[in-house]
Amino acid sequence: MTVSRFERFSQSLSVLTRYWHKIASDEMEKYGLKGPYSVYLITLRRHEEGLTSVQLSELCGRDKSDVSRAISVLEKSGFVQKRRVGRNLYRAKITLTDVGRTAADYIANRADLAVEAGGKGISEEEREVFYRTLDKISQNLQQVSQEGLPSWER
Repeated sequence: MTVSRFERFSQSLSVLTRYWHKIASDEMEKYGLKGPYSVYLITLRRHEEGLTSVQLSELCGRDKSDVSRAISVLEKSGFVQKRRVGRNLYRAKITLTDVGRTAADYIANRADLAVEAGGKGISEEEREVFYRTLDKISQNLQQVSQEGLPSWER
């Protein structure tokens, strides 16, 4: 019996996720932070003007509650700061501190190395098709998750 597309897709995603988490955790360990926080640091690095928690959540594709917990840890650890907008912190802009910027630069460089190593043997054309395809699959699955699977019988 052959492996179905679903099985292959699911297994590949699981393997990618497992090793990405391991690499990210290994790299973030030196800062005493969890691996997934690397995405927040790298994203904030690209947005020097700062981002709200909602914006960060959307850009990183993570739950708002996960972002809030991570920002709390990153703030207590001195990697980020919140800048008030108006009189409260509700729509505060989150920015990197100098320590956070240094860490984000390091993590971004390490991430580039990991992506380069992971893509070894893949041409630039294959890489472009892969990312375009992955983006399309992500968009389609997002739509299915919002609308539900269509009623369809073979």
